Amino acid sequence: MNKPQPLLGFGQYAVLVPLLIAACATNTGPIRQQGKQLAFDRDKGNCLACHAIEDGESPGNIGPPLNNLSARFKTRQQLKQQIWDASVLNPETSMPPYGRNKILTDEELDQVVDYLWSLE
Repeated sequence: MNKPQPLLGFGQYAVLVPLLIAACATNTGPIRQQGKQLAFDRDKGNCLACHAIEDGESPGNIGPPLNNLSARFKTRQQLKQQIWDASVLNPETSMPPYGRNKILTDEELDQVVDYLWSLE
């Protein structure tokens, strides 16, 4: 009876795993960068007007720091809803309704959410 052979040996896994990780990082990098550009853009997301964000220059302090958002929001969709119109949960908020007022398109909102969700 023949013994089944592994598809890859240990040495091959040692080469393959870092390549897969690099490929995944490369695919998400441009999307994350687009979201960061929108979040930092003073004419679009303008998140820095009220929030501290990693690498952000001259942040405001009206809102909480934008890091580790997965601890404050259960899902990306909840974060997106907050950015879409924060007044739904807090009628007294000073945060602009970026989606409702069409400051950001739905695609731009997704890009900003992807970027913010990735911050630790």
